Amino acid sequence: MTMTLGTFTTKPFSCPSCIKKIESAVGRMDGVESVDVGFNSSRVKVVFDDSQTSAETIGKVIDGLGYPVVKTRTTTH
Repeated sequence: MTMTLGTFTTKPFSCPSCIKKIESAVGRMDGVESVDVGFNSSRVKVVFDDSQTSAETIGKVIDGLGYPVVKTRTTTH
C-alpha cells in the first residue's frame, strides 16, 4: 500500500461551510485516509492509498462540488 499526499489548490472558498462539504465528500471516498481543508489558503490536502483512488479522481470530486481545482501536486510516502 503506497500512501500519497495530494495537495489541491482551488479558487478561493466563499464560506466556512465549503470546508465541511469537501471534507465529507472526499472523506467518504475509498482509499482516502485523511482530508484537511485550509479555508484561507484555498488548499485541500488529502492522504490517500493510490491503489484505491487517484489524485485525478479526487480532483474531479472537488470540481464536481463547485470548487474548481487550479493546481494539483502529489507526493508519495
